[in-house]
Formats: sequence, C-alpha cells, structure tokens
Amino acid sequence: MGLMLLMPGISARAQVYADSSTQLDKYLVPVTTPTAAPDEQGFLGRWLLLEPISKPNRSNTVFTDSYIREVFGVEYFKGQLGDVLPKDGSKVKLTVEYQPPVNLQGGRPMGFGMEAPKYEQKKVTLKWHAMDSKMPNVKLFRFATNLTEDRYGIICWACTVVNCEEDIPNVRLAVGSNSASMWWVNGEEAVILSGDRRRVMDDCASPRLTLKKGRNVIWGAVINGPGMSDFCCRFIDEAGNPVKNITLSTN
Repeated sequence: MGLMLLMPGISARAQVYADSSTQLDKYLVPVTTPTAAPDEQGFLGRWLLLEPISKPNRSNTVFTDSYIREVFGVEYFKGQLGDVLPKDGSKVKLTVEYQPPVNLQGGRPMGFGMEAPKYEQKKVTLKWHAMDSKMPNVKLFRFATNLTEDRYGIICWACTVVNCEEDIPNVRLAVGSNSASMWWVNGEEAVILSGDRRRVMDDCASPRLTLKKGRNVIWGAVINGPGMSDFCCRFIDEAGNPVKNITLSTN
C-alpha cells in the first residue's frame, strides 16, 4: 500500500481504509465546466455519484431480476428517479446495514464462515459528487475506496442529464456493469442487467426510445457483493453507431 494522503472533508477512519495506492484523479475528476461531450465512442462520462450505500451480499448469485427490482425499489433519498437532480455536495441521511471495513492486505473480502454474519443498523450521511470520468467506464470501486470505507457489498446511485438540440428517435441505451444494475430514462425503466456479471461494453440495450429535444434525465443503480464495481453506458442508433450530438450536465 502506498503512503496515506489525507483528503479534506473525509473522516480519519474512512481514510485509514482508503486505497491510497491508486489515486482517484487517475479515474474521476470533479466537474469544472457547465457541460461535457460524450467521448469518441459516445460513452457518457459526466455523472452525479452518491457515495456507496452499504448493502451486504455474500454472493452475486442473488442478483435476480426480482431481487434487484426490490432493492432498487426502496426509497433511499428524496427525489430518487425524479426529474430534479441532487446538487453536487448535497447530503443524504439514511440507515444501513453496517459492515466492518475489509482487510486491505487481502485485497478482497475475506472468506465467510458457515453462518451468515449479523449486521448492525447504522445511521450514515452520504454525499453526492459531480464527477467526470477519464475512461469510458466509470470506476465505482476507485470512487468508493478513495472516499469511504465501503467498497464491497454496496449500492451505487448515479444520474446525469443528456441535452439534445432536437428529438433523436429510435436510439437505445446500451449498458455494461459490474455487477447487476438498472437504468431509467426520463423516469421510465430502460435496461436491467441481472446476475453475477462483469462489465462488458453494450452488454444489454434498451428497447428503442426517443431522446427528446432539451433535457433528458438518466438514472442508474449498480449493486455488487464481493467484487469490483463499474459501469459504462452510451446511446446507440439503429446501426449500432454511438450517438454523439448531445451534451451532458448535472442539472
């Protein structure tokens, strides 16, 4: 492990468990401009990311359609899936199942015994971060390890705004995630990726939809147990080509 670099605004306890050997700015940087463009392949890189919600799962095999619909159907914060996005730096207070931090020397969660561990309920305050990804995929694991002690057994919420100068019909939202996830466009469910999966570009795509002129709100939620977490998503046209005549913002 590299030297510990203290990060302003993060508790000392959380920083003890932060992965200081891999700095966050290699993957994600704070938003500094009003809008951003998709990358050359059309991937959406500007997101509001909520610090991970602890959700212990000893295996990713539980991520059936019904399970993740139930989990993502819980209201974790006001305005969830709504048209008004949270502000950068705004906070969410909720009660979670507390997990002791993992032993970083092992690099992964330690093996479980025969009995399922008992988790205590804990009140936490989580913060939203407006971030630009330096890569096509958004590295949620690196986001988590640099900002909080929760990195495995988590739910990550993300949202962004896609701005269009005119209607763009017959496009699909194409997503890859590690592990399971759900995605919504303008309040309507668009894509569900269930099961224990690795992130693969365009792994699942929505039915045809229309990006309307003006503002389109995209929400996503990713859940993972004992593994890395990330996602990538973009809009593709009927021929599978990336939609790039759009801009991204967080309001």
